Amino acid sequence: MLLLDIRNLQLEFGAGQDALRAVDGVSFTIAEGETLCLVGESGCGKSVSALSIARLVPTPPARYVGGEILLNGRDVLKMDQRELRSIRGGVVSYVFQEPSASLNPVFRVGNQIKESLKLHRPQFATDDEVIRLLKLVGIPAPESRIRDYPHQMSGGMQQRVMIAMALASEPKLLVADEPTTALDVTIQAQILELLRELKQRLRMSILLITHNLGIVGDIADRVAVMYAGQIVELSPARALLQRPLHPYTQALMNSVPQLGHELERLQAIPGNVPNLGQFPSGCRFHPRCPKAQSDCSQKAPELVEMEPGRWVRCPWWK
Repeated sequence: MLLLDIRNLQLEFGAGQDALRAVDGVSFTIAEGETLCLVGESGCGKSVSALSIARLVPTPPARYVGGEILLNGRDVLKMDQRELRSIRGGVVSYVFQEPSASLNPVFRVGNQIKESLKLHRPQFATDDEVIRLLKLVGIPAPESRIRDYPHQMSGGMQQRVMIAMALASEPKLLVADEPTTALDVTIQAQILELLRELKQRLRMSILLITHNLGIVGDIADRVAVMYAGQIVELSPARALLQRPLHPYTQALMNSVPQLGHELERLQAIPGNVPNLGQFPSGCRFHPRCPKAQSDCSQKAPELVEMEPGRWVRCPWWK
């Protein structure tokens, strides 16, 4: 059963001739109990798309100019403020990147978790429930840790506190935006393992945003690859990792170092993600694409199902 169904979402910043289309026709679904990874370089629209699920992008300056965001069959874009407050945290919770910047440095972590409980489950806003949540995310000695300030914790511990805050409202969908950024490899693996265990234990869905294809195989059921405000490939995770179809996905895969393969230099993708308002005509990836043909700069490709369950925005994917 589908929990989230985003259809042709279009979001702009600004108005009139100066409007910049940050999300352009994005469509994807997340089923109950599924993990979808949203992958792409910085600036491609991943976080804006994820924030749109609960309409957390400020309007203005943003404007939702088209599409639907169906959450449990209800269109979020048509909800009033009271309905939005009920789904923010209650249905969709967020774990933002850089926990040290997300946690309030002048409040104890226990009080910050308790604040989330007061908003969504006031009958459970107790120290015992806070301790239970800290145990759930693997923080040792939670009875004493609830009195710590964020600066007294490591980056990995802070991220666990952020996850505990997100789980306090018992959401159906957890959106984790670059949850392993700025963490060392060992702590990254621990956070991913924690998310995998929590998903199975709590039977929730996860939208994981990352630019690192190296972690996708550890947790994802399906992968959506995003470039310049558009989905360019959507596929089951195993099939994508074994045989990426879109040239951009192939380039991302080639830039990931592999054990047992000695290379003098990693294969970087030439150029940069184009800025908003400066998207090239035709295929937006064609200036950086090794497979670009003469008509790629003229005709914008559609996202087409090339194989069962595999969608690609490129006619030259073979």
